[in-house]
Amino acid sequence: MTQAQALKILKAGHNVFLTGSAGTGKTFLLNKFIEQLKKKKVKVGITASTGIAATHLNGRTIHSWVGMGIEQSMSDKAVKKLVRNFELRERIRESKVLIIDEISMLDADRLNLINKICQVAKDPFRPFGGIQIIMCGDFFQLPPVDKNKKAQFAYDSFAWQNSEIEICYLEKQFRQDDWKFINILNKIRDNKAGQKELSLLKTRLYKSVKSTIKPTKLYTHNIDVEAINDYELSCIDEEEKVYHMIEVGSPYLVKVLKKSCLSPEDLKLKIGAVVMFIKNNFADGYVNGTLGEVIGFDEEHDYPVVKTKNGAEIIAEPRSWSIGEDNDDEVVASIKQIPLRLAWAITVHKSQGMGLEVAEIDLSKSFECGMGYVALSRVKTLDGIRLMGINELSLQVNPQVAEKDREFKILSKRLEKKK
Repeated sequence: MTQAQALKILKAGHNVFLTGSAGTGKTFLLNKFIEQLKKKKVKVGITASTGIAATHLNGRTIHSWVGMGIEQSMSDKAVKKLVRNFELRERIRESKVLIIDEISMLDADRLNLINKICQVAKDPFRPFGGIQIIMCGDFFQLPPVDKNKKAQFAYDSFAWQNSEIEICYLEKQFRQDDWKFINILNKIRDNKAGQKELSLLKTRLYKSVKSTIKPTKLYTHNIDVEAINDYELSCIDEEEKVYHMIEVGSPYLVKVLKKSCLSPEDLKLKIGAVVMFIKNNFADGYVNGTLGEVIGFDEEHDYPVVKTKNGAEIIAEPRSWSIGEDNDDEVVASIKQIPLRLAWAITVHKSQGMGLEVAEIDLSKSFECGMGYVALSRVKTLDGIRLMGINELSLQVNPQVAEKDREFKILSKRLEKKK
């Protein structure tokens, strides 16, 4: 489907899943649609499943837009209490369109919860309360992480299956500067990558990349990421500052909060440390995933001063993550920490939603289908990759996702013929 055809379907008011591989212009098309809605004074919720993806649309996370925070499910009582918030209720009631980018990283339970909150706030008898829902993304990204069970993709949700979602599958490539690399990624998507593709990727083993910036290192395991970050920090000949986390409330819920925000209990920093923000704070100019470098510490509180890649200088003040009771405003667990973590290296999971000019990638320990595709597709060109290792699982994707993708293509073709 062309961008013009997809835009026509979006403008007609249909609920839509907009998809396609990297470089097909999904975000460009969404921005064009948003621009037209704003010209017509149509109220639109602009969101994404991650903070870094939300910045591509000048939006916010869906978790904050709909008020659900880190919750995966909520009781009817909790949802009714949530919707009593005037600002939240009016935001949902006034919105005619809701856009959710990077939908692959939102699990089925959370999409059902978004549907439920919108229905309680606006119209209980219509999907998403009658708001036109536009979901965008690529299910070849890694599924949402859920330690307790195998997380289901959004398309398995009740909300998706009952919303008459039209499929717009963009296939024309606009990132035409590296067709060889695009063909490798497409072969991986089709689960048809073999020795030829592996050999081409191996031409980047231990090769340097041409860049003025140090390549971000992507690894599959947290233990490798932490070891690299600790080593890089130890190489800096500057005074080390340590920030200790403050914990309050239920030990179990505190543990849940720590996992959800990835905040270290003892954050060690030095001038020159490469860091990533791990919380959204639009007012202060950062989102979850914003990268930067520590350039100093403020005189008043000794908080780190971070210079981001776009040149902004931000004082990283401590922030809280909390969980409250369903029936009142009491906080039952909270943690407080400087919202940073070291970021010379990050996990493949954490890299989703990012676009990188250059990266150092180690796929030798890939343990999940799709990891290779996610890591490689973060980078625009093959020459932008310094490969440190690769295994055969790196070239595989989830066969169920590959099958679903073929179904999406067929549905999109049918829609093209109708329109």
